[in-house]
Amino acid sequence: MNNAKMWLVVKPSVGVPLLLGGVAIGSFLVHLAVVSNTSWYGDFVNGRPLGGVTAMAPADANPALAAMRHGVSVASLQAAAK
Repeated sequence: MNNAKMWLVVKPSVGVPLLLGGVAIGSFLVHLAVVSNTSWYGDFVNGRPLGGVTAMAPADANPALAAMRHGVSVASLQAAAK
């Protein structure tokens, strides 16, 4: 153990709780920063899709996919475009 001599200066009954307390406080601060500074966290917790509706592309943004939804083949679209 690299820091074995530390326990000659600091009693384990003091050092271990301080170490674990420091880790707990650091973890709490990181989680607080995520909750406070992100816009997606509320959506995630409430089960909504991340990014909201505005971040999604419109349904007919890709003409090939729109044609397939309406039963038109991609080959007929390519022939019509020529």
